[in-house]
Amino acid sequence: MSITGKQLFTTLTADGKLTLEVAESTFPQPTGNQVLVKMEAAPINPSDLAILTSAADFENAQYSPGKVVAQMPEPFLSGQKGRHGQRLPAGNEGAGTVIATGDSEMARALMGQRVACVPGHAFSQYALADATMCLPLGDHSAEEGASSFVNPMTALGFVETARMEGHAAIVHLAAASNLGQMLNRICIEDGIKLVNIVRKEEHVALLKAQGAQYVVNSAAPSYMADLRAAIEATGAFLGFDPIGGGQASDSVLKAMEQVAAARMGEYSRYGSNQMKKMYIYGRLDLSPTILTPSYGLQWCVAGWLLTPFLQRAGMETVMRMRARVQAGLTTTFASHYKAKVTLEGMLEKDAILDYRQMKTGEKYLVTPWG
Repeated sequence: MSITGKQLFTTLTADGKLTLEVAESTFPQPTGNQVLVKMEAAPINPSDLAILTSAADFENAQYSPGKVVAQMPEPFLSGQKGRHGQRLPAGNEGAGTVIATGDSEMARALMGQRVACVPGHAFSQYALADATMCLPLGDHSAEEGASSFVNPMTALGFVETARMEGHAAIVHLAAASNLGQMLNRICIEDGIKLVNIVRKEEHVALLKAQGAQYVVNSAAPSYMADLRAAIEATGAFLGFDPIGGGQASDSVLKAMEQVAAARMGEYSRYGSNQMKKMYIYGRLDLSPTILTPSYGLQWCVAGWLLTPFLQRAGMETVMRMRARVQAGLTTTFASHYKAKVTLEGMLEKDAILDYRQMKTGEKYLVTPWG
């Protein structure tokens, strides 16, 4: 037996038309390890905006109830050639109640439970999800559990990555974000030294009020000196950058090298022997990544994505991380929202122009049933 409900779709055509629309969709009976979730809440994460809005012009878009059509500029249109003509669902994660299951033991055990899930099409009234990617929420509300996967598992993933690569300290950019505040709480709990880089003095105060010891303002005239001092104090030579574009990672690599070079007994034309690594895990800035290699030859810039990390980490680590998220859902891993919108409300001009800016502390929550 199938069921119908509203769902959000995004389509990019070869002529640059990006269409977002809410339409009726049919959801089949789950099979095997699948469960069918009646979705109650889903956050709009930066990772969702890659296919939702990208760099399209929503200021001058065509708006109608439940639908918006915007123009995608180059080079972003050509860069997404692989999706041209495809009608894609959206919404990485969310929470709701399991109303039907496949015949596996794991799936059947979730029947009737409220769960957090990662279906990849959470901006919908119903979603098919894999039982292994569902987190039972117990007495927690859907709103409390809606953001319990992407940000919490990513923040925990940074700490696990640091441990796996032999680091006891981390640098994090855009550190006042929802994810950044989670990472700060995790690092305090785990005794990991964390250098938090923010862009405003009020964000410095925000993080220090939450117990952060090292907070650096990238907009301050003393930024590089402050950053070097924090790296010297922590020994942080591993960083995570959600900004991506511009010289955010470049500046951190420079500061890392300057600290490492100052420790050397003698000069080397090849720079320090200290390995310096920046992981780019987001694209808050869509401009090109600028590197001005003035940090010797022992450095690396790489991409970091949650799903490949979880595959590398293995099921034992993933289950341990999930259990920790479940235990700290309203404390360490709590998320807060600026506004709630319906599926149709997501496509209103004021909402799109607001949530696509990804401002600190201004996360949106989608409630598919109103």
